[in-house]
Amino acid sequence: MIGLISATSAGATARNRLAAAWPDRTRVYEGPVGDAVRAAFAECEQLVCFLATGAVVRLIAPLLGDKRTDPGVVCVDEGGRYAVSLVGGHGGGANELAVEVGELLAAQPVVTTATDAVGVPGLDTLGFPVEGDVAGVTRALLDGEPVALDAELAWPLPPLKVSSHGAYVIRVTDRAVEPGEREVVLRPPSLVVGVGTSRGAPVDEVLGLIESAVRDAGLSLASLARLATVDAKSDEPGIVEAAERLGVPLVTYSAEELAAVDVPNPSDAPLAAVGTPSVAEAAALVGGGELLVPKRKSERADGQPAMATCAVVRRVARGRLAVVGLGPGARDLLTPRAKAELRRAAVLVGLDQYVDQIRDLLRPGTVVLESGLGAEEERARTAVAEARKGQAVALIGSGDAGVYAMASPALAEASDDIDVVGVPGVTAALAASAILGAPLGHDHVSISLSDLHTPWEVIERRVRAAAEADIVVTFYNPRSRGRDWQLPKALAILAEHREPTTPVGVVRNASRPDESSRLTTLAALDPAWVDMMTVVTVGNTATRDIAGRMVTPRGYRWQASQTSQEGAQ
Repeated sequence: MIGLISATSAGATARNRLAAAWPDRTRVYEGPVGDAVRAAFAECEQLVCFLATGAVVRLIAPLLGDKRTDPGVVCVDEGGRYAVSLVGGHGGGANELAVEVGELLAAQPVVTTATDAVGVPGLDTLGFPVEGDVAGVTRALLDGEPVALDAELAWPLPPLKVSSHGAYVIRVTDRAVEPGEREVVLRPPSLVVGVGTSRGAPVDEVLGLIESAVRDAGLSLASLARLATVDAKSDEPGIVEAAERLGVPLVTYSAEELAAVDVPNPSDAPLAAVGTPSVAEAAALVGGGELLVPKRKSERADGQPAMATCAVVRRVARGRLAVVGLGPGARDLLTPRAKAELRRAAVLVGLDQYVDQIRDLLRPGTVVLESGLGAEEERARTAVAEARKGQAVALIGSGDAGVYAMASPALAEASDDIDVVGVPGVTAALAASAILGAPLGHDHVSISLSDLHTPWEVIERRVRAAAEADIVVTFYNPRSRGRDWQLPKALAILAEHREPTTPVGVVRNASRPDESSRLTTLAALDPAWVDMMTVVTVGNTATRDIAGRMVTPRGYRWQASQTSQEGAQ
């Protein structure tokens, strides 16, 4: 919950805007400001104070305890110009909250945390439990001192300026080791515990078994990713509550899925009870991994038979490939999700001219693998290969990466041994449509006129089908110096089914500084206006030029109405 505190009418106005936008996330604290701040500090995870920073500093100073548990505090000035992350930038989430508040109130977020200021990932913001000398190692990263990465597990990490040797160490492990001097230990979520129980097994017995199995194997509970069991036990109270206490999700599998997993210790008892010869081992091994603790039974102080079993598996570290669409070129059409993925990637793969567009968004230490035109398949193979090494990789493309871009060749190369995330982007067709008006208001299709990868006979058949079906057509790759006849041929096919006055929109470099556009007709279009940086949109029989804008109505009733009006004239 976010506590909202204000002292003036102007502050209350901004406060109420947040409360209205986030009704489920916020609570307004009325009354004397000092009392309100103290109450919110005790009851909320975060605070937004519409007060001067000096006043807030004096109010919260006696309340501060531990930065790992104190709430994050953001201050917004009286004029609503700035949202200042004051306390708990990382641990309390104040840095992210300042950005959110800034977006909602049109205020400038102010973040002074050193790592955020210079683009270095905070070691306590990587999403992993972290132990050891966080401040010292972070300071070494900021000062450019050599920091060694000791990765016992290959896990996809964001870019970190590390080396093979150094006085400071970042250690990635799931083992129960104590951090050394000048060392930070990151705990990746590498462990899966499979659990099987008799009906009514007490949660303390289940939890005690899991904790002892992990501890005796020399592993850390901080690296526990999930509990796993059979579907029939999905609502077993002892298992459900154990997952809740451990703070991990509970995943379940059907008996058929578990029966198909090869395990070292099958048993007739679970086969008779739930239809699979193994629950604990099989559930832990779904998806592969190394069995670190074979099936193990709980021990009861009363001497009664065990009611729980568990097994521990170290799952295979999976690399991560984000296929990112950069949009049509304008920075403000690059989505926040795309920006986040660019900053998360330790390796960036892309066409050199696209890399230049976003190079300033990359974090220090990002490895950039760029190449020129015509190397799409090579870039796809490179990105997948880097992900298979356990890296966090971003493969970039213009527009939407899934539309005539890099997603197709990348996914054709990728198998199920890596995680793939698609990040949508604004396509050239959509950017051009917004400039022209609303040409895509009804059914529409995009067709590439490049016959480098597709035979012209196939392209022509598609153009003819779109023409006969009266569908708005957007042509990608319409014309180049070596391909100057395809566009006139495609337009001639459309002209067989559409009037010469059919509106046609021509947009070059949509959303970029040298953007240009024109609205013409099917008969008047000069192919010389068009090159590879151009998108050509041809309307259907309902598309009209209205006040210089290209408009395709959502239905054909409008067309019938227009026709009748013209006939009456």
